[in-house]
Amino acid sequence: MSGRTWLYADPHFYQTSICQFTRSDGSKLRPWDNADQMSEDMILWYNEIVHPEDRVYILGDIAMNRRALDKSLPRLGGRKVLIKGNHDEDKLSYYSKYFDDIRAYTPKKGFVLSHIPIHPGSLSRWGVNIHGHLHSNVVQLNDEPDPRYVCVSVEHTNFRPILLDKVLKKAGIK
Repeated sequence: MSGRTWLYADPHFYQTSICQFTRSDGSKLRPWDNADQMSEDMILWYNEIVHPEDRVYILGDIAMNRRALDKSLPRLGGRKVLIKGNHDEDKLSYYSKYFDDIRAYTPKKGFVLSHIPIHPGSLSRWGVNIHGHLHSNVVQLNDEPDPRYVCVSVEHTNFRPILLDKVLKKAGIK
């Protein structure tokens, strides 16, 4: 049975400070006050929808340290590909025990997956950039959301993985 393809970005498992972050309007970025509870909830929700045969592209910023990586990654189902984020600072060899592949970005037909949004001057090669990093924000063009960019940070996906097909449909890619 062939699996589905999911996207997941910026879980920041077991990171206490992320529970204190706020949006530009002052509201809490995440509804939790406790990083352990946040992580346990997110791991549970992840595993409720991701099956062993599914592929998951994790678009960076999994956890801030090895203890948090070791506590979370073995519990996440599916066949995982890491697109390294700015907080994924360990050597590739450390991540390789948890991931089928590790990349800086992943180009596909009509889109590219990355952690940090790619420069608009490079976007014409792919058309759409599916990314993380911005948490509750989006890339703007003339004070409006730029439709060429789709942020899939967990704050945009109800703290769960999102199907790639759903994101492609939203972006107008068939």
